[in-house]
Amino acid sequence: MATPSSLWKPIRKVFDKIHLYAGLASGLIVIAVCLSGTIYVYNTEIKEWADSERYFVEVEGERKSLDELKNGLQQRLGGEVTGLFVYGDSDRSVQMTLLKEGEKGRGTTYFVNPYSGEILADNTEQTAAEEFMRTQFSLHRWLLIDRIEEPILESMGNRELGRLINGIATSLFLLGVITGIVIWVPQKAKTWKQGLKVKWSGNWKRVNHDLHNTLAFYSLIALFIMSATGLFWSFEWYREGWQKTWDTYQAPSAKVEEKSEEPMNTPGPALDFSLDQALTKANEQLDYSGNWRISLPNDDQTPIGFSKYRTGFFARSGADQITLDQKDFSVVEAKLFSDMPVRQKIGRSVKSLHTGEIFGTFSKFLWFVACLIATSLPISGTLIWWNKRKKKKRPVKKQKLEKKVAEMA
Repeated sequence: MATPSSLWKPIRKVFDKIHLYAGLASGLIVIAVCLSGTIYVYNTEIKEWADSERYFVEVEGERKSLDELKNGLQQRLGGEVTGLFVYGDSDRSVQMTLLKEGEKGRGTTYFVNPYSGEILADNTEQTAAEEFMRTQFSLHRWLLIDRIEEPILESMGNRELGRLINGIATSLFLLGVITGIVIWVPQKAKTWKQGLKVKWSGNWKRVNHDLHNTLAFYSLIALFIMSATGLFWSFEWYREGWQKTWDTYQAPSAKVEEKSEEPMNTPGPALDFSLDQALTKANEQLDYSGNWRISLPNDDQTPIGFSKYRTGFFARSGADQITLDQKDFSVVEAKLFSDMPVRQKIGRSVKSLHTGEIFGTFSKFLWFVACLIATSLPISGTLIWWNKRKKKKRPVKKQKLEKKVAEMA
């Protein structure tokens, strides 16, 4: 009668093979993607550190009102301010997006000193730090293939090709994570304490083997989430499946204008409201520390849009959104992240789950460490395979040597 142990051995061999070949096939790409991802976890922090003169100011004198900053920028450069990003900290610049007359697109974002009104920089000036982070993003997302001018394949663009290769490698990595769980758990169930330690007194092969298994186990949840969410940007069918699973899917449909018997009011220019008073009202509705993104209306019928992002070590990532009427700042609509069903919270947090921003600085650090581990796993795994391969060859050589000695005797 077959025992569970004897039944498990052939099954484990199958999973071993899948784990091995998935790792070997995707190894180089996974190293590139995970290393760039490790750096990109701190994308914002790196840019703010390298270009601190844009983002940080000295607190001196009285802070100007947002209305003064907005009107000053418009008078100096012309055009209309369409949006602002206002930090909760007093030593931060205010980011203001200005759309000049005849200018297409979203406009130009200016970094303004809130105490002096001085323009510190604008987003058309490409810094070395921004270029470096863009390169990391391109490597992480498209393996730098998007930077090749000539199309590699006639059937698809270079970005599509990079996205496809990245998606296949990420799928293999996810398969490696899942098979790794299946291999590790039954094998280490009885001696789980030993399985969570590295035997530093052993030779380098033993240390490498222990590091591969132990580090992978400790970062298991983060690795699974990173790879499972990473596929969201690689395959359309996966993105649609994710959205349907978490109840965030919206089917594309043609916009049909509804005919109304009542005549439509022609929108006029936006009202001359106080931006500071509007922000004060928004703060009353969302009374906690955070940063604000403000969207200004371009006509008198569109409400003022506010999104607030929590700050702090354990701050969750989901923004709260409210819109206020221009006339009396009454709340037109409020969309609070905390009011959403759990499924929608997960579905709408796909980016912050992937980048580690889901619980602020705390989870970003965990994701940074997990990305470092993920970068090392293909290397340590390949060394384990190579060492086992060499070990298998030795007995064959030994048998040949013994046979030769016997023939000579």
